[in-house]
Amino acid sequence: MTDTASLAGLDPATLSDMLRVAGAPGFDRWQEQIHRTNGCSNPIHLTGWTLTQDKTTGVTLHRYSTETEPGGRLRVACGNRRASRCPACAWTYAGDTYHLIRAGLAGDDHRDIPAAVGDHPGVFLTLTAPSFGPVHNRPGTRPCRCGSHHPEDDPSLGTPLDPDAYDYEGSVLFNNHAGQLWQRFTTRLRREIAAHAGLSQRELKEVARISYGKVAEFQKRGAVHFHAVVRLDGPDGPDAPPPSWATTELLTHAIQAAAAHSYTTVTVPAVADQPSRRLRWGTQLDIRPVKAFGDGSDITEQAVASYIAKYATKAAESTGSLDRRVGNREALLLLGVPDHTRRLAEACFDLDPLYPDRRLMAWAHMLGFRGHFSTKSRRYSTTLGDLRQTRADYRAAQERTARGLDDIEPDTVLVLSSWQYAGQGHSPGEAALAASIARDIQLNRETAREALRDQLALEGATA
Repeated sequence: MTDTASLAGLDPATLSDMLRVAGAPGFDRWQEQIHRTNGCSNPIHLTGWTLTQDKTTGVTLHRYSTETEPGGRLRVACGNRRASRCPACAWTYAGDTYHLIRAGLAGDDHRDIPAAVGDHPGVFLTLTAPSFGPVHNRPGTRPCRCGSHHPEDDPSLGTPLDPDAYDYEGSVLFNNHAGQLWQRFTTRLRREIAAHAGLSQRELKEVARISYGKVAEFQKRGAVHFHAVVRLDGPDGPDAPPPSWATTELLTHAIQAAAAHSYTTVTVPAVADQPSRRLRWGTQLDIRPVKAFGDGSDITEQAVASYIAKYATKAAESTGSLDRRVGNREALLLLGVPDHTRRLAEACFDLDPLYPDRRLMAWAHMLGFRGHFSTKSRRYSTTLGDLRQTRADYRAAQERTARGLDDIEPDTVLVLSSWQYAGQGHSPGEAALAASIARDIQLNRETAREALRDQLALEGATA
């Protein structure tokens, strides 16, 4: 249940609704449903039934209907990846992303990804946006160009020193074309690797393959940059060892050349009062080798996977933008969007009629960015769909055990079902109770993690 401190901040209507929910006859079952969603903030409501029968005899082995559920509904997790929308589902998404990235760095026996993939040349790459004007920052021990030493939580960080001279249009156009820049970068990278190895592109395909997993992150100034794991494999992906000439040094040099090459640009034509722009990556390029066990100079696969998983659940709202589409300028003012972020969104409104194929107005809440936040090459590792199916299979096995159907062959069972969408979300009181459940679940996870860490430390000390 919600603790006393949380109750003190609730308005009377929410508190009254909480008491109504807690006093309802099906409250215990409602709690079970919310626990199964890990405290989802915006669960999907379903109505319907499922019937399990023996194919041969027609005997009903199990029947379930939402008629017996609280409110006649089954609540399932919304699955939203954004932490600003649903922290519980975002936590699950981040966990899946962690396992997906880590499997491509250290292998995964459960998904037939050999541990030897950890010996393939691999780097953690960060591609940044160019400058669109000087901004307030924290340049090491030196003061910002404004003369101040900004604290880490200073809201002015990332905002322009001179907003009137800042290239807001260039910033949102860069975000809008970032996906194309990445595509051109990977194409050029293959050419650079082939050139460094003394091969043609056709010959390269026969002996090596580039695999990657990446995530987008918004800097405080509102510009997108990409973090990526880039790996060199044999021709069959992680199952095949790379050729002897494939080294981390060669991969690093090829990345540097590809990022700086003139091919890795996108030209935006001049329209009306907007000049022609040649968009390209910024000069800040960070490339670090990845090792399963760090030696102080490299970063570990656990650190990389955790970093990418963290940003897989975030978007432009980290800059103060909205986490959903906005239809007009007035909404930006009414919802208190910070001035710098608001001007970036307004630039999307201004440019939309000039570049109608870029759909800038539709993506104004993302400051022009319209790509996928988390992507990977086909043969990098497993997939999010496979990870979700594994979780679904595990829960299905739990259900069979609970129903006493373990000894029955799946091929001899017929499952009939009918489901309908019946709504989404919580009432105010339900939302407060669900948030309390989510906090309890998170606290239990943190406690278990600390206990495991202490146990490992003790074992290491006594070894």
